[in-house]
Amino acid sequence: MSLKCAICRHGETVPGFVTVTLERAGTVVVVREAPAEVCGQCGEYFLDEKTTARVLGLASEAVERRAEVEIVRYAA
Repeated sequence: MSLKCAICRHGETVPGFVTVTLERAGTVVVVREAPAEVCGQCGEYFLDEKTTARVLGLASEAVERRAEVEIVRYAA
């Protein structure tokens, strides 16, 4: 589902995979290989609702474990 990029307004998005980095409550979480729509012009990415929920869930789990830094591979 190709979309016009909301950031640069020039590029079209294409399906791809990205690394998402979040910081919550003193915990840094890096989620690798998350599926996303990626702008071919500027590289900005957009996560769908399901992926966003999963990434935020992984971050919450890391915070609960009181991890300082956690790197995980996205798994649906």
